[in-house]
Amino acid sequence: MFGTLREDIQTVFAKDPAARNTLDVIFCYPGLHALWLHRVAHFLWQHRLQFLARLLSHISRFLTGIEIHPGARIGKRFFIDHGAGVVIGETAEIGDDVLLYQGVVLGGTTLNKGKRHPTIGNNVVMGTGAVALGSIAIGDGVQVGAGSVVLKSVPPGATVVGIPGRITGDHRKPLMDLEHGNLPDPVAEAIRFVLKEQDKLEERLKNLESARRISKI
Repeated sequence: MFGTLREDIQTVFAKDPAARNTLDVIFCYPGLHALWLHRVAHFLWQHRLQFLARLLSHISRFLTGIEIHPGARIGKRFFIDHGAGVVIGETAEIGDDVLLYQGVVLGGTTLNKGKRHPTIGNNVVMGTGAVALGSIAIGDGVQVGAGSVVLKSVPPGATVVGIPGRITGDHRKPLMDLEHGNLPDPVAEAIRFVLKEQDKLEERLKNLESARRISKI
């Protein structure tokens, strides 16, 4: 148990440059508190103590602003940075080395009792306000840009941005750094392409008009 706690603390240092010392991490990181409380709640849930598990989850949400259903499964070295508003549903499954930012939602889209929340692979990063809905799979090493809404499964190594989420990149190896300002925008790229083609057409039109005037002379 102490080895797991030590690993959780080291994960904070590895993924948040603002972490200064161990006391800061232990007492001032709600994402870490939410993870620790979830582990207890998940233990209770697995041992059929659902009411106590839900009560502890509710207390955790009140204390941290992060809502994790006790039925959710979370892997190793998981970290929620600036976690206010994060919601993780009952049948969500999260792999190892996953990083979530503020406002991320792993939600369901059906009233069925079965699997209805996303499955997140290893080394996944989801930016601020990103949403994944339904029983979809987000592959290893995927990066989801801030504010994106993912409604379909994503292959490993891809970068997803936009509403609805669009795949804009494919990486050979997983990346843990999410440069929010440098992620591609497929809509903006399409607009730039159209404007570039328009400039070419206008230039051709000018050349044709010039040639016509010369032929009249």
